[in-house]
Amino acid sequence: MAEPDLTLTATLRPAALDARRGVVRLHPEVLTALALRPGDPVRLTGRRTTAGIAAAADPNTSDVLLHADDLLLGNLGLRAGGQVTVSPLPATPARRLTLAGPAAVVAAVPPEMLRLALLGKVVTPGDDVSLLPQDVLPDAAVRGLIEAARRSLASSVGYAWTSTLLNVVSAEPTTGALVTMDTVVGWEHGPATRGSGPVSPAPGAPVSASSAAPAGTEQAEGLLGPEDAPDVDELPGLRAQAEELTELLDLGFHHREVLGRLGTTVSLGVLVEGPAGSGKSALVRAVAARVGAGLRPLWAPELAALTNDAAARRLREAASAVRAGGPAVLLVTDVEAIAPADEPGPLATVFRQVVAETLRAGVAVVCTSGRPEAVDPGLRGPDLLALRITVPLPDAALRREQLTVLTRQVPLADDVRLDEVAGRTPGFVAADLAALVREAGVRAALRQKTAETPTVAMPDFTEALEVVRPTTMSASTLELASVTLDDVGGLHDVKQTLTESVLWPLTYPDTFARLGVTPPRGVLLYGPPGCGKTYLVTALAGSGRANVLSVKGAELLSKWVGESERAVRELFRRARQAAPTLVFLDEVDALAPVRGQASDGGTTDRVVAALLTELDGVEALRNVVVVGATNRPELVDPALLRPGRLERLVYVPPPDGPARAEILRAAARGVPLAPDVDLDALGAELDGFSAADCTALVREAALAAMRESLNASTVTAAHVGAARDRVRPSLDPVQLAHLESYAAGRS
Repeated sequence: MAEPDLTLTATLRPAALDARRGVVRLHPEVLTALALRPGDPVRLTGRRTTAGIAAAADPNTSDVLLHADDLLLGNLGLRAGGQVTVSPLPATPARRLTLAGPAAVVAAVPPEMLRLALLGKVVTPGDDVSLLPQDVLPDAAVRGLIEAARRSLASSVGYAWTSTLLNVVSAEPTTGALVTMDTVVGWEHGPATRGSGPVSPAPGAPVSASSAAPAGTEQAEGLLGPEDAPDVDELPGLRAQAEELTELLDLGFHHREVLGRLGTTVSLGVLVEGPAGSGKSALVRAVAARVGAGLRPLWAPELAALTNDAAARRLREAASAVRAGGPAVLLVTDVEAIAPADEPGPLATVFRQVVAETLRAGVAVVCTSGRPEAVDPGLRGPDLLALRITVPLPDAALRREQLTVLTRQVPLADDVRLDEVAGRTPGFVAADLAALVREAGVRAALRQKTAETPTVAMPDFTEALEVVRPTTMSASTLELASVTLDDVGGLHDVKQTLTESVLWPLTYPDTFARLGVTPPRGVLLYGPPGCGKTYLVTALAGSGRANVLSVKGAELLSKWVGESERAVRELFRRARQAAPTLVFLDEVDALAPVRGQASDGGTTDRVVAALLTELDGVEALRNVVVVGATNRPELVDPALLRPGRLERLVYVPPPDGPARAEILRAAARGVPLAPDVDLDALGAELDGFSAADCTALVREAALAAMRESLNASTVTAAHVGAARDRVRPSLDPVQLAHLESYAAGRS
């Protein structure tokens, strides 16, 4: 019986959440007519044939449209408006898949990570596919693995992983194959994953003696040699860590007789911790090559995707391989995936046993983690991962050195100032800087397609900085407006205080260190509603070269015991990783009220305790400044306001006449005002108006001009007068008197 098919009109769906993930959206009636369910594979035929995953479109859209993204339209060889024939496609699991991609991505992404990124997609030879994971998945367990893949891809490739395209060289079967955890996924002329059965070389890959070696030998198990590793000199900022690890491995591999004569031994278990993308795995590979040791890499999230039995078998096979030859290192990246601190399962127990057995055999076991607090504490025993090496977040000087290495082969224009680029990249790690250099190179290529000797100029870096964000801020959705303190009308004393208390510690930490003083840890902004507290923080973020984490006080509160404190710890952990960082706690009175007065079972009391611990606890809070904002300062716990915490209390008063005139001018910067509008006189008349009220007045005046005529070209005094009748002052005299009394008592 022939499969049903329908011919639909393709339309571009550019802003969909499933863009570049191989998803097509079909009207529910079309799904019914084709006997399809959301998540089923479909065959798509345009100028060429490809495949995708069906999902339901909005029922209010036309039933003759097929919603696809630009990548899928490219695979079809069509533009929007072209005709596409859609038919069901059997969900045939792919046996083998071979891909090609940019050399930097091939080197950074192991086949196991590549398989997780493609999991659930349907591919056809000749297609272009992205690394963006498939989100139309019903299995919650798979979603957890996908999240692990996202973090690891960001760590390995940097921000550019979201826009990287790969080409499907071959697939078995060839008529649309569904990628599963049993699919053997590999790079063209490169490594491949292992499926449930024996793995043959990838199509086109040369067959060497190592690939034909019997199971159990070093080569058959994929040990990497020195030729696969970077040089330590190419890892600026990690030389001290490399020296420490080199001394340990050299002693354990080549000088055990000295230890024997001294009657002692050395444990070669190491935990390397640091931000994602900071070069932890590259550090281990470089050191292993330096001491002449083979290296067997394991990616923990890939093991966690297997059943416990299969994962345990894979672990023991890898351990047997590294024990079979000479000096070797077992490298386990993102170890928290198989040995989590919360509820470690049977696999964590097996992993501890394998680590102990491997270390007793004289083999080094090095684990890496970007979240050391999430690693099973049992792994940090004296006979397991006894040594901890920390890879720090690079400061401006180290970023400058890393940029020098990364641009060594890049033809830079004379106007490129790497010092300035380093200063404008707070929170960037090595992978982010590599992505920045790549993005700048792409923009330079687009600008100089016909040039014989193209160069990368400073504007290319400036444009790249607009799209490349640090990996440490990948979970932040904060969008900052392009405003600075100069755009804030009035409040001259407040702006000067904030400059000294917030911008100076973030911008000139070396000056504070030279003078031997500790910079202020935090600031509390308080004042009546609508007077610009949040806007001031937005301007601070635009004025300083710092990352910004913004959170509403109530967002951190949870009804589950322990979750609120965890949210506070996670907030400050991200702040430390992305330093220099400005942490903004809006409505801080909801997060840290006076202890002992809330009837919430002690939740806010524990949150206050966690907040106080983070602000001046044992773990230092370097290059992080906390700014709180509230309308009710008397409700904030007094312990939070003592020196060393939110020690600077800054009153943001309502604007006076001249300040209101400045606010009106700032709000009307893009508004064509008629000559008869006198903002100075208007500002003097607006008693009781807050900054927000003044901004609303300008907006309402523009709307009044539009009501009069949609072709209006100016806003006149008459329009302003009409707006005065609609916008009323919002300042409460009673609340204002209370706040002024509180400010007088603190002065």
